[in-house]
Amino acid sequence: MTIERLVPALFVLLWSTGWIVARYAAPHADPLFFLSLRYAFAGLVFLVFCVIVRANWPRTRAEWGHAALSGVLLHAIYLGGVWWAIAHGVPTALSGLIAALQPLLTALSAPFIVGERLSSGQRLGIVLGLVGLLIAIVPNIAALDPAEVGAAIVPLIVNVVAMFSVTAGTLYQKRYLQTGDLRTIATLQYLGAFVVTVPAVLLLEDMRIVWNFEVWVALLWSVFGLSALAIALLLYLIRRGQVSRAASLIYLVPPTVAVQAFLYFGEDLPLPMIVGTVVVAIGVYLTNRK
Repeated sequence: MTIERLVPALFVLLWSTGWIVARYAAPHADPLFFLSLRYAFAGLVFLVFCVIVRANWPRTRAEWGHAALSGVLLHAIYLGGVWWAIAHGVPTALSGLIAALQPLLTALSAPFIVGERLSSGQRLGIVLGLVGLLIAIVPNIAALDPAEVGAAIVPLIVNVVAMFSVTAGTLYQKRYLQTGDLRTIATLQYLGAFVVTVPAVLLLEDMRIVWNFEVWVALLWSVFGLSALAIALLLYLIRRGQVSRAASLIYLVPPTVAVQAFLYFGEDLPLPMIVGTVVVAIGVYLTNRK
């Protein structure tokens, strides 16, 4: 099996652990403060690595700006919005469903923004991915107390804005950052995310964090597993192929999270989740096959 075939599967597995990390960290730290630490440490790790290997930095201020702005979209607004929304009452299943609508929005926008044209098989794959996701998650959402959803209108709006942000960030990355060293680009992305997140922390949170085993595990995995490796794989996938194909992998994340929650925490793995996962897998295959 070639590296090209392994990268998408590895990306989905790593990206899905972000929800597991959120479960570990949420009781012990304010979400935006935790993310600001994550961006700072991740940026420092990338910076040290870039200095050691003498990576090439962008040559113009415009390139620096594109890298930083893409980081604001992909990290500060997207992750910040999702984590803040969950911490303020949005159920995890509902948040996952909102975020996983990104592939459909990306596929609809890509022809107009980056000039991509999808085949009929790819369009069918994107629709199947959405159908499978609905099969997997809607039964859980239908079981929620309406009052629980009604009390989270503002966080729901923030979650939707976050989904639009990651879609915009993916398309922006494809259009303006097709060249350049991905290592230095990632460094500048975390710098941009950190600069935007810190004022939000000072305005909205008390910078609460309890330094215990769970927080250290969550922070270390967030920096090295998610912010370093998973983001590097996402940038690689965007650069190497169609942005719609890369985004379609997000469909696999909520079912993968459900499987991990079943293995790690003993949560239920109902039949609709299993059936939906199979449909999602078929949809992603149709979207990504050459």
